[in-house]
Amino acid sequence: MAWNSASFESILAMIVAVLFAVAGVVNLAGRGAVKRDFARWGYPAWFHLLCGALELLCAALLFGQQSRVLGLMLAGAIMVVALFTLLRNREPFGHLAPALIFSALVVVTVALRG
Repeated sequence: MAWNSASFESILAMIVAVLFAVAGVVNLAGRGAVKRDFARWGYPAWFHLLCGALELLCAALLFGQQSRVLGLMLAGAIMVVALFTLLRNREPFGHLAPALIFSALVVVTVALRG
């Protein structure tokens, strides 16, 4: 199999989809740290459910070839809000690093679609 940017983009999109699916499940489960973080950031008690649902929707859109652009747009929007939240609340780098990695993966996936 010859590797080209299209096949690498598809693989990277699947990786991003899995990461968003995991994040969605974690936010929907709303275990202690998740609820505490959202409360500390000033979001309403139900906001982790909205975030989890949007992350799962993002993952589903990324899995489909026809819906991938929508999935990438949603992923980008989610990451902008996440980074804004983390920076506004002066979260330590350990909390910021996963969001930066997610964001970088989304940007690279978009660039490969080029």
